Amino acid sequence: MNETRAAATLTAPPGEPRRAVVITALGLTQILAWGSSYYLPAVLAKPIAADTGWPLSLVIGGLSLGLLAGGLVSPAVGRAIDRTGGRPVLAASSVLIAAGQALLALAHALPVYFAAWILMGLGMGAGLYDAAFATLGRIYGKEARSAITTLTLWGGFASTVCWPLSALLVEQLGWRSACLVYAGIQLLFSLPVHLFLMPRTPPRAPSLHAGETSGGTGRLTPREMRAFLILAAMVTVGGAIGALFSTHLLLILQGRGLELAAAVALGALVGPSQVGARVVEAAFGKRYHPIWTVTVAAVLVATGLSLLLFGFPIVAVALILYAAGNGIWSIGRGSLPLALFGPSRYAVLMGRLAMPGLLAQAVAPSVGGFLMERGGPIAATALLAGLAAMNVVLAAVLWAAYRSGNSSSATST
Repeated sequence: MNETRAAATLTAPPGEPRRAVVITALGLTQILAWGSSYYLPAVLAKPIAADTGWPLSLVIGGLSLGLLAGGLVSPAVGRAIDRTGGRPVLAASSVLIAAGQALLALAHALPVYFAAWILMGLGMGAGLYDAAFATLGRIYGKEARSAITTLTLWGGFASTVCWPLSALLVEQLGWRSACLVYAGIQLLFSLPVHLFLMPRTPPRAPSLHAGETSGGTGRLTPREMRAFLILAAMVTVGGAIGALFSTHLLLILQGRGLELAAAVALGALVGPSQVGARVVEAAFGKRYHPIWTVTVAAVLVATGLSLLLFGFPIVAVALILYAAGNGIWSIGRGSLPLALFGPSRYAVLMGRLAMPGLLAQAVAPSVGGFLMERGGPIAATALLAGLAAMNVVLAAVLWAAYRSGNSSSATST
């Protein structure tokens, strides 16, 4: 049995890329997609504002508009991946992101700038984690968990790779040319990778769970719907937390009395901590159900943000705990729906789950900015800690629903 499973993870149907090739290729395109879209304003926002005279808040607001567009299109993306596999959808995402970046480079008026972000947002909805997870689920079925975990290890390097690259491009070429370079990378690297290294016709998913509907319609029983709604609430809250934290972290740390240089140095702990936690999950994750991953992630995030709120003297510990939880949360939100609902409905359900999370990410930075203006860093941190506590409660409710479902299945058996 173990030999059969190992062979399944290493081989591929004739003419299709091997599993390791698919994951590596998708990992590289994820780094470039995240780094040249979601993480782009972190480096380019100030140069754009300085060059155009547009308010910085509106420049950053372009990302929120893009996330809104990505959230709205996500359910359709999930259905498309379910029907056709991820290859054409991911290829379309490369084209859309490139088109948005090219239009961004040409934008001399705010309406054009916002239109560019809408295009890029459509590409983000069709090409970032949720679409990539759905693609892997469509290809590998119930065996996709380890692939999802490995993919997040690649994705964890997006800011590490692209922030310095973006800074170098802006310094050497200017922000408009930097956008054109990224558009070229999408068309000349990511697009061919998606077209030629993603399987054309994904293998059939492994045999369905007992009681699982076929056909990838995404229909759920009442018990499954309860679990899905709880998970959707967790994804929404998690999206809001991540967007708030990444947008306002440096201001929050400075509000705790730290100088900017010290705040930046502490913020640098987040990336390695996320990747480190994902390595641990990759090593031991197969030994337990993904609901443990989601629960531990919620507890770590809540603990870290609570320490930050109450002025715990070791800020570094707070950030490491938060980052570790956030790192494995990305894995949990990809692998738990696969475990709960099975592979045949996975792509459709991932599209539905992505929508509220992306919408929350679109709105949260503005809410955080309002709180920062009215109540200062303490108010913003209190909101973060409150949301994190809410996710711990939701994790407990999800556990109850999961155990109830298992008890019902055992009784019916």
